[in-house]
Amino acid sequence: MTFFSESDIQARQLLEGIKIKAISGDKTMMTIFDFELNAVIPSHKHPHEQITYIIEGELEFTVEGKIKILKKGDGVMIPSNHEHSAKVLKAPAKAIDAWYPRREDYL
Repeated sequence: MTFFSESDIQARQLLEGIKIKAISGDKTMMTIFDFELNAVIPSHKHPHEQITYIIEGELEFTVEGKIKILKKGDGVMIPSNHEHSAKVLKAPAKAIDAWYPRREDYL
């Protein structure tokens, strides 16, 4: 078992206004996203299953055309190859994502 502290994980810029920290095992991974106000994740899809949990702020998520505002304590499960996007509302936000299989592009 490997233990970690968020403060020990190297952050990197993913998109404008979005930083990511990644923790990975052989088959699964978790990412911690820090979003600046008004940051946007453009519409996209990928073969990975994704579970997102909001720990700070509000994000407007669109999944396959359905729009929902997610606040602290809310989450979404995005199946493989489903089109989705997100936009930060009102204030900076933070979210944790779980992935299967792991996203090599985030390591």
